[in-house]
Amino acid sequence: MIVHKKLTNGFEYIEVKNEAAEAKVALQGAHLFHYERAGEEPILWLSEASDFELGKAIRGGVPICWPWFGFNEDKSLPQHGFARTSLWEFVGSDEVDVKTTVLTLRLTHDEKTFQIWHYKFLLELKITISDKLSMELKTTNLDDSAFKISQALHTYFSVSHISETAIKGLDKKPYLDALTWKKELQEGDITFNQEVDRVYQEVDGEIVLGDKNRTIHIKNDGSSSVVVWNPWIEKTLRMSAMKEDAYKYFVCIESANAFDNARILEPQESHTLVASFS
Repeated sequence: MIVHKKLTNGFEYIEVKNEAAEAKVALQGAHLFHYERAGEEPILWLSEASDFELGKAIRGGVPICWPWFGFNEDKSLPQHGFARTSLWEFVGSDEVDVKTTVLTLRLTHDEKTFQIWHYKFLLELKITISDKLSMELKTTNLDDSAFKISQALHTYFSVSHISETAIKGLDKKPYLDALTWKKELQEGDITFNQEVDRVYQEVDGEIVLGDKNRTIHIKNDGSSSVVVWNPWIEKTLRMSAMKEDAYKYFVCIESANAFDNARILEPQESHTLVASFS
């Protein structure tokens, strides 16, 4: 079942329910903000203080960072690009079977995007909702010139408690510590007792997120960089749309093309970033 819904302020989203799972996707940002397998707790974390207002990014779920990840060299431009606050077009849906639903949304250049980024493009997102969640973000260069993109599916995973959380699969991988801007090498599993903000490179295998309640397997394609982030206490207190203890209940593991893994697309060339969670 697929239902289009609209809040009183005009904010629109799509609600999907099938025999395996349910999900909610906002048209603004093509933002998946809820995914829950039948009989289980939600896999995605969503801030209780999130704004569902046009022009404001939702805190939680899977924001789409595009066509750049992080800050642009021009600090007047929006952090993480414009895709996450742009209104996407709902292309259609396919109920493959009683346990699998596929949604397709797209975003393309217009007068507003040209004011921020001077290229013609087509961005397509395919979300497959079943007992496994899959997201495929395809960028096509429709311009006469090559352009460079960095991007991320900025996934907020819900955890029982950050102190009980561990991430496997990144041992011996190099990373840039965004808190110190030093290059480091991961030793063992990632655990948390302070703020963590790292961009891992040379990632080529499965990542496993575990806490006391469950294990989530993360697989990426079209990507060799992964961002791991938890703001911890002080930064959470300074962040909007987030309660003061929010850091305890999520960790971001972002499927990305960031820094050394950024992509240059020639005219008519495409690149697809894929993330799947099971």
